[in-house]
Amino acid sequence: MNNVTSADIPSDSDATEADLSAQGIHWDLETLLDGHSVDDLLDTSEVGIDSLAELRGTISTMDAGALAAAMTSLAAIQDSLGRVGYYAMLRFSENTLDPERGALMMKVQERSTTMATKLVFLELEWAEMDQDRCDELLTDPRLDFCAHHLRSARRYRDHLLSEPEEKLLTEKSVSGSSAWVRLFDEQTSAISVELPGELVGSEDGAPVSVGIEQALSLLASPDRDARRVSAEAVTKGLEPGLKTRAFVFNTLLLDKSVDDRLRGYPSWISARNLDNEATDESVQSLVESVVARYDIPQRWYSLKSKVLGLDKISDYDRMASVASSDTTIGWAEAKEIVLDAYNSFSPQLADTAKMFFDNNWIDAPASPGKRPGAFCAYTVPSHHPYVLLNWTSRSRDVATLAHELGHGLHAYLAREQGVFHQSTPLTLAETASVFGEAVTNAALLDRLDDPNARFTLLASTLEDSIATVFRQVAMNRFEDSVHTARRDEGELSVDRFGELWIASQSAMLGDSVELTDGYSTWWSYIPHFIGTPGYVYAYAYGQLLALSVYARYVERGDEFVPAYLELLAAGGSMTPAELGSIVDCDLTDPGFWDAGLEIVDQQLIRAEEAATAAGRLR
Repeated sequence: MNNVTSADIPSDSDATEADLSAQGIHWDLETLLDGHSVDDLLDTSEVGIDSLAELRGTISTMDAGALAAAMTSLAAIQDSLGRVGYYAMLRFSENTLDPERGALMMKVQERSTTMATKLVFLELEWAEMDQDRCDELLTDPRLDFCAHHLRSARRYRDHLLSEPEEKLLTEKSVSGSSAWVRLFDEQTSAISVELPGELVGSEDGAPVSVGIEQALSLLASPDRDARRVSAEAVTKGLEPGLKTRAFVFNTLLLDKSVDDRLRGYPSWISARNLDNEATDESVQSLVESVVARYDIPQRWYSLKSKVLGLDKISDYDRMASVASSDTTIGWAEAKEIVLDAYNSFSPQLADTAKMFFDNNWIDAPASPGKRPGAFCAYTVPSHHPYVLLNWTSRSRDVATLAHELGHGLHAYLAREQGVFHQSTPLTLAETASVFGEAVTNAALLDRLDDPNARFTLLASTLEDSIATVFRQVAMNRFEDSVHTARRDEGELSVDRFGELWIASQSAMLGDSVELTDGYSTWWSYIPHFIGTPGYVYAYAYGQLLALSVYARYVERGDEFVPAYLELLAAGGSMTPAELGSIVDCDLTDPGFWDAGLEIVDQQLIRAEEAATAAGRLR
C-alpha cells in the first residue's frame, strides 16, 4: 500500500537519475526454469499427471501411506507447473504489450488447464469420503505435510458439481474468465496519460505521455494545481477504453453469478469467504465494524483541509503530501531505510530481505507496458519469491517496498511448509506486509525530532491505515453493489458503474471531501475487481490484524519476535484462528475488529496532536 511521506527523510540531493528511477533493478526469472525449457517442464508435468490419473476410483480405499504417496506426486507436479506458470506470468507482467509474452502465457495456461482436468476426480473423490474415515487418515503423521490442505478442501463439498461438469468448467476457464482478465490487464497497462511537461521534468516543456502509475503518483504532490491537473489528465486517459473495460467487468460479473448459482453459493462473496476460511457472518461483522467507524476518515480529511488551508479538500487532494516540499527518494536510500527498519526488529528478517536486493529478486522501474501497481509472487517453495514495483521515486514508494518485502519474507520463511501449506488465506496474506510497513514507519519516526517532520510521518502512517481499512471496505461496498445490481438489473452502463462508485465513496467520506465529476470513472483501472472479486476486504482484515500484532510487539518488545517469526514460518498450515493464536490474537472474538479500529483512532489522535504541536492548523 502507500504512503510514507516526510520532508525530513534523508535525501541524497546528488542522486543520479538512474537511482531515482531504479534503473537496472530487474529480476532474474531464468532460475525458475532451472535450466529446462518451458516445454520440458510442461511435458514432465503431463507424465506425472497421467500417472496420477491412474488412481481414479481408488481414493476412498487408500490407507495413509498410499494417500501420502499420491500427495507427494501431486506436490512435484504442482512445483513444475508452478515454475513454468510463474515464469510466463511474470514475463508478461514486465510488458503486457508484447504479443510473444502474451502468447507464451496463454500456451502455458491452455496446457496446464488441459492437464488439470485429468485430476478433477481427486478433489471429488476426497470430498465424497466418509468424514470419520477422513479424520482417521489425517491423524497419521505421514500426512502432516498436507493435512490442513486436505481438511480444508472438504469445506467445498456442498458446492462441487459432477466430474463432467467440473471438467467442462475447468476447460472453458481459459477462454472464459481468464481471457477477460488478461484483456483487462492489457487495457490498463496501455493507458496513456498526457501531462504538462513541467510536471514531469520535460526539458522543452512539451506535454509528455506517461503510464497511469506515474500520473497517480503526482496526486501526492504538495502543489494543488499539479494534483488537479494530474487528476484531470488521469480521467481523460481513462476515457478511451472505458466502455471496453465496463464490458469486461459486466461479463465477469455475469460469469461469476452463473458460477455461484450452479454451485449453490448464497451470495456473491460466499465463495471468496470459503477460500479465506471465513464465514459470511464473520466477514459481514468486519465490514459493519469498519463502516460504523467511517467517522475516522471523515475526521482526518476535515483536519487535512485545515492543514492544507482549504475549506474542503477534493478527491484529488486526499493523497496530498502534508510535507513542506515534494521529496524524492532514490533506490539506494530506500533500500537502506527499509533494511535498517527490518533490522531494528529482527536481524534475521533484515538478512533475508537483503537477499531480494542482492540476488535480483526485484523488478523495480516503471516502464511502458508494465503491469501497474506492485505485488509479490510467491512462486513455489523450492524456489524464491519475486517482487514487482513501479518505482516513481516518491516518498510513498518506500512504504510500498517495505510492504511487498513483507510478503516476500512471509513466503520465504514459510517455504519449508511445502506447496500445500506455504500460502495463507487472503485474510492473513497482508499481515506480514502491513507489519513491515509499521516497523518501517516506527523506525523513521525514531529518526525525527522536528515537530513538523513528525506530523508529516504520523499523517502518512494514518493515511496508510485509512487507505487499507476504510478505502478497501468502501471498495468492498462498491463490489457488493455492482454484483447485486448486475444480478438484479442486467448489464450495467458506464454511468451506472459511476453512480455506484460515487455512492460507495461518498458513504465513507461524508461531507469531508468533494468528489469531482471525473472521479466517477476511477473504478475502471482497479485490477482486484476483475481478477480476484471479493479480495479487497482482506486488506482491512490484514491491516487490523497487523496493527494488533504490532501493538503486542510494542508492548512486549524483543520477547515477541520469536512468536512473530513462528507465525510467518507456519504459512498456511493451520486455520486463521490457530495462526492468530500464535501471536495472541483471538480472531473469533467479535470485539477483535473494534479493538483494531481503536488503534487507528489512536493514530488519528496522535496525528491531531502532532499537527497542533507543529503549528500546522490554519
